[in-house]
Amino acid sequence: MKKIFTQVLLASVILLSTGCSGTWHGVKSDSNEAWDKTKEGSKKVWNSTKEGIHKATE
Repeated sequence: MKKIFTQVLLASVILLSTGCSGTWHGVKSDSNEAWDKTKEGSKKVWNSTKEGIHKATE
């Protein structure tokens, strides 16, 4: 009985580890994409603000 429990536990750990690996890769990919979009948006805001200030002070 103990041997069967150990084998089932080992199989469960292996399956969960494989699933977590794929999830972790997805999280890293999504985070990287979100960071890139945030940088792009911040750059657009910065340029618009700078341009607006420049036009207002002419």
